Amino acid sequence: MKYYSRRMVKYQDLNPAHRLFGGALLAWIDEEAAIFASCQLGTPRIVTKFMSEINFVAPAEVGDIVEFGLAIVSVGRTSLTVCCNVRNKHTKQTIINVERIVFVCVDADGDAKPHGKTVESIQATNGDEL
Repeated sequence: MKYYSRRMVKYQDLNPAHRLFGGALLAWIDEEAAIFASCQLGTPRIVTKFMSEINFVAPAEVGDIVEFGLAIVSVGRTSLTVCCNVRNKHTKQTIINVERIVFVCVDADGDAKPHGKTVESIQATNGDEL
């Protein structure tokens, strides 16, 4: 798994317990995973269809740097499934792991459309592994 980007936890990202608010982290995950999926498929016209069970393993606090690891899980006719691991940059401790996030390519009307990609074509273009 490659780690593609990082964010610093700031005061506005905290919950009342002074830890990273789960909703903020999930929004970051959705954004980072969507960027990754869009780059793999070569189109910005994707939507999040599904996110598997989530389990917050460890907290993050103000000043922590969190990094997002992403990898392809599978490629469907209209979809791309990725996994995401978020960890503390300095300690390498996992904060959350999302095993499956499914993105679907859509047309101008919002209907699913084939993206025309295969695992092999994505790997050949981007060098990413399953």
